[in-house]
Amino acid sequence: MSEYWDLWDEHRLPLGRTHKRGLPLAEGTYHVVVAVWTVNSDGKLLLTLRSPDKELRPGLWENTSGSVVSGEGSRHAALRELAEETGIVVGDDQIEFIGTAVKAASFVDIYLVTLKEGQEMVRLQEGETVDWRWVTLPEMDRMFEEGLLAFPLSYQFSRFRALIEERWRT
Repeated sequence: MSEYWDLWDEHRLPLGRTHKRGLPLAEGTYHVVVAVWTVNSDGKLLLTLRSPDKELRPGLWENTSGSVVSGEGSRHAALRELAEETGIVVGDDQIEFIGTAVKAASFVDIYLVTLKEGQEMVRLQEGETVDWRWVTLPEMDRMFEEGLLAFPLSYQFSRFRALIEERWRT
């Protein structure tokens, strides 16, 4: 089944058109992507390992992310992607919008999910990810230095690290 995205202009105004995933985007058009940073009750961040069969960034660690499908809101997409990729289902009170980054032809809406004790069980999505781990900020720094993180993850995280450090001291 094909996936379609709503298209936006550079000011994030809707263009009233959709785009089929996999086709090149026309110049000056954007789609919305969500990135979810999940923090457990110990203040550790969830990373998942991309399948070695993935076309883009195979075998690298990342946070939960995905495209917003046509007609879907960003917040709903973040909750959907988290549930699909990790099996973690959270309430609306556990997700917070923390900002938007513009990368290539995408508006990347970044969310922070704070899990309650006992919500840390992860169920991987077949074909997408093959492993998972909870990491501290210093552990993630080492993974970055070793080239183990997918680029979008490190880019998103660098913009919002201070917020995460402020809330969860490691």
